[in-house]
Amino acid sequence: MSISIALAGLIVGFVVGMTGMGGGALMTPVLILVFGVSAPAAVSSDLVASVIMRPVGAAVHLRRGTVQGGLVLWLSIGSVPMAFVGVLLIKVLAHGPQVQNIVELALGAALLVSAGAMVLKALINLRQRARGEHLKEADNGRVPVRRVPTLLIGALGGLVVGMTSVGSGSLIIACLLFLYPRLKASQLVGTDLVQAMPLVASAALGHLIFGDVQFALTTALVIGSVPGVFLGALVSSHAPPRLVRRALAMVLTASGLKLVGVPALALGIVLVAVLIVGPLVWSLVRRADGFASWARDRQAEAHGLGGDGGAAAPQAASGG
Repeated sequence: MSISIALAGLIVGFVVGMTGMGGGALMTPVLILVFGVSAPAAVSSDLVASVIMRPVGAAVHLRRGTVQGGLVLWLSIGSVPMAFVGVLLIKVLAHGPQVQNIVELALGAALLVSAGAMVLKALINLRQRARGEHLKEADNGRVPVRRVPTLLIGALGGLVVGMTSVGSGSLIIACLLFLYPRLKASQLVGTDLVQAMPLVASAALGHLIFGDVQFALTTALVIGSVPGVFLGALVSSHAPPRLVRRALAMVLTASGLKLVGVPALALGIVLVAVLIVGPLVWSLVRRADGFASWARDRQAEAHGLGGDGGAAAPQAASGG
């Protein structure tokens, strides 16, 4: 079982390093749904393992200069105290079997919100490109920090992470995509990995004090995830991982539906429908936006040719 968990940690670590997402969003559901670990133990052990895993990927991005220090600061101001508060809320509001149910429901809801945010952002980006409104990506220089919204994102993410271990990557990075659309994918991933260090450390401390950490489980996760996140970060610093994010959105949806209590048969039907219908719908959306963009280009060219032709005609007439 330890070898299997270490292998799962290797795969999840690679996804985290490459996308900045998927630590708790993938590992915690895998521990619960595949390995039968209790929800409180899965959340606590995964957070403690993340304290060791996250700095490995963060170091790669710090060395390559893809970290926005101002964003890290204001995210951490909001997230660090609220992560500890999230742990306390679980401890105060739930007792015994209630802990398992509340954590699973909160975790499932967080996963579904994260998946929905990823899909919505991808749709917005597609529409912006089709309309010629897509903002040029920022270079590796500093971006102006919107302090209050950034702090609030950190606070929300910290609260969710403290309660469910999900959000340090998937939820926060989705919010940053909306707030800072000019950031490169590598900058988003690097910034998120660095801000996640104090956030996860605060949540892990709370779970060490009040939670249900299983150190054998944590050790297996660390053994697998550390090399995985290092390799993923190396890949991420060179190329935006679009395909992995699409697969991650599907995994988040499946895990979220399962954790909120959707029956296995209904879950299977939904996933099959999404796998078949989803690509078709996305293709139609891309074609519609692509046609609109093509029509605007042709119209612009027609206006340009008309202007040249109008200028050329008088010259021809005068020459004749």
